[in-house]
Amino acid sequence: MEVKSIGKYSRRGPRKVRLITSELKGLDISMARDFLKHSEKEAAGVVLKVLNSAIANAIHNEKLDEAKLIVKNCFTNSGPILKRYRFGGRGRIKPIKKRTSHIVVSVGEREDS
Repeated sequence: MEVKSIGKYSRRGPRKVRLITSELKGLDISMARDFLKHSEKEAAGVVLKVLNSAIANAIHNEKLDEAKLIVKNCFTNSGPILKRYRFGGRGRIKPIKKRTSHIVVSVGEREDS
């Protein structure tokens, strides 16, 4: 069984968050937590919150064993872009795009084989 958690409208660019989420797939949850706690990237804190939420959903809602949980899937999608403008030289306007991202983390039990 796969349980997921979604963090929406995070004010970090999706390219920067994908650097973190691409490393988590297939890791044990204790290793994933350690990776996120010791990462120097700012987006690691937001991904850690979503991971903890997915683990809590699995334990409390689906009654899964915490010792057997692994990160099944972890990815980031682009959210809406906030468009702002700044004045430039010679009367021009320079656009500023403040990007947001949606973070999806799925956890499930490890298949023993």
